[in-house]
Amino acid sequence: MNSTMISITSTPPVPTVVQGDNAVGISQARRAARAFTDRLTPAPGPDMADTLVLVVSELVTNALRHGGGHYTLELTAGPDTVTAAVSDPNPAHPRERNPDLGGGSGGFGWHMIRRLTHHLTITPGPGYGKTIHAQLPR
Repeated sequence: MNSTMISITSTPPVPTVVQGDNAVGISQARRAARAFTDRLTPAPGPDMADTLVLVVSELVTNALRHGGGHYTLELTAGPDTVTAAVSDPNPAHPRERNPDLGGGSGGFGWHMIRRLTHHLTITPGPGYGKTIHAQLPR
């Protein structure tokens, strides 16, 4: 009896790097995250792709608002995970604050990022700043 074995291999795409220093950079980062997930083989489910876009949007927005007005986003993928690493020039770690339910001044982003990610770390650098690594299951 002949049997044919089919193997699906995944080749991680080349990391995607995006830099920005204004509000236009937020939409650029979201588009880059969506394009990155579209190139993954095997493709992640739509929920994971949407979650990555949301996490990237929040991280980049926080970097622009609280991290010194400039960010570098690097997207990478392994066999089981996708990682968004956002660097900014401010060494201060994000801090949780109570969300503003009436005034619209925010406070939801860091809570959301922590809830949506599988693993979250903050490392020093590059330079004087910090990098937040947000990992999601693939």
